[in-house]
Amino acid sequence: MNLKQLYQDIYLKFLEKKDGHQGYDFQHSPVGSATPPAPTFPDKIKPWTLNRPSRLQKIRENRDQQQQDIINLQSPPPAKP
Repeated sequence: MNLKQLYQDIYLKFLEKKDGHQGYDFQHSPVGSATPPAPTFPDKIKPWTLNRPSRLQKIRENRDQQQQDIINLQSPPPAKP
């Protein structure tokens, strides 16, 4: 068999069906994973807020807790006595 004719039947089938095929719609793609929960604060965020360090601390604590939860998934839970 000639190398140029090796996939000729597959290409012919593709050319016959290419006009009727609907392409992938990237605007309506399924969500691959869940979005992480956002930290909540008792008051609304303002650009001139004075408690920015405490907000950043809460975000860091939330991030660290999520990372620790992920790490704990690898190890089995402790046995209950």
